[in-house]
Amino acid sequence: MTIRVLIADDQAMVRAGFAMILAAEDDIEVVAEAKDGVDAVELAGRHRPDVVLMDIRMPRMDGLEALRRLTRPGTVNPPKVVVVTTFDDDEYVQRALGEGASGFLIKDSGPALLVEAIRAADSGEALVSPAITVRLLRRLNSAPAPREPHAALSARENDLVRLVARGLTNAEIAADLGISVGTVKTHLTNVQGKLSARNRVEIAAWAWESGLVDGRG
Repeated sequence: MTIRVLIADDQAMVRAGFAMILAAEDDIEVVAEAKDGVDAVELAGRHRPDVVLMDIRMPRMDGLEALRRLTRPGTVNPPKVVVVTTFDDDEYVQRALGEGASGFLIKDSGPALLVEAIRAADSGEALVSPAITVRLLRRLNSAPAPREPHAALSARENDLVRLVARGLTNAEIAADLGISVGTVKTHLTNVQGKLSARNRVEIAAWAWESGLVDGRG
């Protein structure tokens, strides 16, 4: 099935660049482009995209307010929103994820991660740029009483969780462990169930809190 995407960014060149990247993917279709948050909300209601790529700083209405309006409780079939911005301030990340964003990427993350974030959001996962994930979660390593590693995880699942916590993408994890991307996704689904985690960000948080990974690498 085709993933329908709306691009919201106040810079025409950014919108054009994202559209060009996504046009090369057989399973993704750009259905609309918005130049600010007001347009994003209006066009999302008109075109019913599966995923919205949302910039933060835009005129008339910023991306965080547009995100709130698109994902507010009671909304029927709300789109998944992936925030894509040049600003990786921790407050923006936490506010966006707290408001229900299904991902947070820096604009220079590269085409592969952009596409992966859209597919992850469409499938109910949340992907955050690896550098942001590591920076935010590294703080948890100083917790005074880390939890014991989860006995239900297999050795391979522990290996995978360590790589998730260090910010690797599914493709990078597959290459590191010598398995397919599909197998990585299966392992992630199993781990989410065992840890009662909603997405890979919560898996990574658990890994840092439990002491499965530490600040030494």
